[in-house]
This record gives sequence, C-alpha cells and structure tokens, in this order.
Amino acid sequence: MGFLGLFTKHKPKIKVQSTKKDGFSGWVKCSHCVEMVHANEMQENANCCPKCGHHYRFSAGQRVDLLADTGTFKELFNNLSPLDPLGFVDKEAYIDRIDRAQEKTQRKEGIYTGTCLLDGKKIALGVMDFSFMGGSMGSVVGEKITRLVEYAIDHYLPVIMVCASGGARMQESCLSLMQMAKTSAAFRKLHEKSLPYITVLTNPTTGGVTASFAALGDVIIAEPEALIGFAGPRVVEQTIKQKLPPTAQKSEFLLEKGMIDCIVSRVELKQKISFFLDFLTGNEPYAYASDDLIVQKKKELPEKLQELIEVAEKNMETKKTRATKKASS
Repeated sequence: MGFLGLFTKHKPKIKVQSTKKDGFSGWVKCSHCVEMVHANEMQENANCCPKCGHHYRFSAGQRVDLLADTGTFKELFNNLSPLDPLGFVDKEAYIDRIDRAQEKTQRKEGIYTGTCLLDGKKIALGVMDFSFMGGSMGSVVGEKITRLVEYAIDHYLPVIMVCASGGARMQESCLSLMQMAKTSAAFRKLHEKSLPYITVLTNPTTGGVTASFAALGDVIIAEPEALIGFAGPRVVEQTIKQKLPPTAQKSEFLLEKGMIDCIVSRVELKQKISFFLDFLTGNEPYAYASDDLIVQKKKELPEKLQELIEVAEKNMETKKTRATKKASS
C-alpha cells in the first residue's frame, strides 16, 4: 500500500454465497409492480408475477412442459437443420449466425414440433423458440410446421401452435417468404378436414408469422400485454411519421378490435385450451384417439355408411307406399 493508500477507505469485498439449491435463487423485484417476490414462487407461477400477473419471458422448452402432460411429448422432424443456399452475408455470414444460435439454444432450429397429451387429449403441438434468431421463420421452420400439419391430418389430431417470432428470416430471402403461403395452404387442408386449430400468440408475434398461420386459428388466444402486429411500432412510426399510443399492437387493443378471440393468463392456458378442444369437437370420445383406434374407426365408416343408405332407402320406399295409397284413395 502506498502513501496515498493510507487516506483511502478500502471496503472489504463482500462474498455473496450462492443460495441456489433445489430451485431456490433468492428474491426478485417485479419490474411491473415493484413488489418483492420469491424466485421459487415466480417459477411455480409459470414466470408470471403472483402479485400483479405480469408475464415474463418463457422459453420454448418451458412452454412444452407447461402444455404437455408429464412425459408425453414426442418430438417429430428434429433431423431437419437450416442451410445457407444463398451464401448470405451481412455483418456476419448467415451460416455463422446459425452455428451461434444452435450452440446457444442446443437446438437445430427455432421451433419444437411433436405430439403429446394435453389433459389426456392427443394433440399435435408446435412451439416457436424466440431465443433462436428471434424466432424467425425460415425454410426449415416452415417445413416443420407443414409436416406437423400433414401428420395431424393423417392421424386425425388437432393442432396447437404457440407463436413467438420476429417474422420471416431475412437471410433466406424469398425462400423464407414463401413459407407464409406454404404454411397457410397446409392449415387450409387441416380446416377442410374439420380438425381444430388453436393459436397462442405470445410476446412478441410479428411479421410474416402474424400475416400467415398465426392469424388462421379457429380460436386465437393471446397472452396479456403481448406485442402482436405485422411491422413493429418503431417501423410504423417511421412510416406514418406519427407517434403510436402506448397500447397500440398490444393484445388488449387487438381484442377490442376483434383480431383475437380472448386473452388468457399463462397460468390458465392449458385448462383453457382443453376447454376449447372439447368445445370445437363436441367432446367426441375418439376425437384425439390413438393410431390403432383411428384405424378401427376408419374401417367402421363404410359399414356405418351402408347402414345409413339402407335406412334412407327404406324411408323412401315407405314414403312412396304412403303416396300411392293416398293417390288411390
């Protein structure tokens, strides 16, 4: 210590002992209501403040765990990985961005696709991962969604899509933009088969995702205070040269204008989706059946159809007989 050090107060460094054990990680202050909340309580409440209900970021993996019955999620099409056919380079090469995103998330792409049970109902589930390049929709994301819908049609399953995206992936240019039409066409086929499709719009859901499959659900659910729109508020303000109101493009504003059907807290999301599935199918006992039962039902359809034809023919004969008797009398 030098001469000047004699006149300098040295505060001893406080060693903070980590208390993170069995999920315990201390207290956190809610940025919305400024209340102190225990981290365990926040986690048990699906990353929502138990005091004011404010929704914090929720990872795609956590969303799968939230909606799927324990141990029932089976991932599909996880072998698909994005390529760089254009050799796109901006501040860095697109292929380097992909590698960095894959290393960060330990995922090949920005979406989970698979099947699971939700309150005992078998569904096809897609969950977008915003931490992978902003949840942007590239060719692989569009392909996985399309394959998931085709799988749902083949296996007579409803589709639940949880959306979180900044829009189409600019590094793939037209290959990314065409996924809007591709996914929309797939969901059109699902609609023609009268299979339920429910979308959950989370914060944020913007760009090409909003302009395509996210807005096509039979029921469109949004989380509270979620940013939903095509262009972001900053881009809109620069275009129209006006300041947007703070509530614009929020889920509450869109509910008022009729773009979404309801706002559901994340804590109640699974229960509400289960209710809508029952509502949309009339609570059919085999609406979300196993593969074996589907095959059995398909075999029974021609027999039931033949029975209906026979009943209709008998009714026609009875009507003809009655008409003949009336004419003769």
